[in-house]
Parts: sequence; C-alpha cells; structure tokens
Amino acid sequence: MGNLEQRLKRCLRCFVPFALLALFAVTACNFSDSSYAPKPRGYFRIEFPAKDYLPFDQGFPYTFNYPTYGKIEPDKNDPKNPYWINLHFPRFNGTLHLSYYKISSKKQFNELIEDSRTLAFKHTVKATGIDEAFISYPDKKVYGIYYTITGNTASSAQFYLTDSSSNYLRAALYFDEVPRIDSLAPVIDFLKEDLNVFIKSFRWKEK
Repeated sequence: MGNLEQRLKRCLRCFVPFALLALFAVTACNFSDSSYAPKPRGYFRIEFPAKDYLPFDQGFPYTFNYPTYGKIEPDKNDPKNPYWINLHFPRFNGTLHLSYYKISSKKQFNELIEDSRTLAFKHTVKATGIDEAFISYPDKKVYGIYYTITGNTASSAQFYLTDSSSNYLRAALYFDEVPRIDSLAPVIDFLKEDLNVFIKSFRWKEK
C-alpha cells in the first residue's frame, strides 16, 4: 500500500500543473477573442438646424439668399476689396469665401476663369474625384461652373458666377477641421443645399 500511495502522489503532482496550464490556455483564448475584436470608428451625432433663409442686399454689386445659421463677415485678409466677404457657419466650423472682381477686359475675364479651375484642381492630390457642372440662368445673366470635390480635401465645393461681361464672383467652401470625409460628409451634404439656394437666388445689381 505504501508504494501505491507514493505512485498516486507522484501522478497528482504531474497532473495538477498540466491541468492548470490547459485551463489558462483556454481562458486566454476566450479573453483574446472578446477583448481585441476590431471596432468601427464612431462619430458624434450632428443635430442640424431647420432650413430658413435671409436676403443679403447691402449695396453690393450682387445679392443672394443665405441660411439664418450663417454669418456674413468682411474678408479681413483683403480689406482693400470691400466686396470680398465670408459666409461663416460657426456651428459647423466652415466658411464660404466669396471673392468679387469687376471685369475690365476679355483677358482679365479669361484669367479669372482659368484661375478658378486651377484653384479647384489643386486639390487633385488628395481628391478621389472632381466633377464640373455648368451653371446657366440666361434670364438673370448668371453663368458659371460648379466644382464638386470628393475625398479628404480641405475644400469640398467651389464655383464661380459671372455675367460674361463685367462681373465675376468666386466661391469656395472650406472647413477649419482635419479633412475626414467620413465625419464631414453629413455636414457637406447639408451645406450643399444652401449653396444651391445661394446660386439659384443670386442676382447681379447695377452700380
């Protein structure tokens, strides 16, 4: 009996460490599966205001409608051009920059058109696509091109408006944020509706 008891004790001493090691391995696998599963990136939900518009008509060579959650500000970077303004959207940290030029020659007109295209396509490096759409309202003498820029770019929409003879206005929408299309897409889509209202309500005024 003494020999049998000694054998059983030796077997138990060998079995217990092995059992503990096996249990640890199973537990570790289950922990790994539940703790390191990849999770999709999450973003804060954005509450959008109701759509309502005001007329901008302050003695400028042009007039348009803009949303009530937008704020008209002078362009502090170029105070020598009184008709350069910014339509700021504080809630979304975005700004529509507006630059006006009085056309004095056909050469200047062509240069402005080319500059507008160059400034839009400078985002080609980071853009996944740039689409051009013609703007034409002959009854109002409003013509232009709308550039839709997709991808992780600083500007998502740009356009110019002209009467093809004496007036030219360029607009560019920028966000003061790190450009991440996944998080900005809802805001961009929301503000593009306002850009459409801007264009459709736009008028030239004789000075």
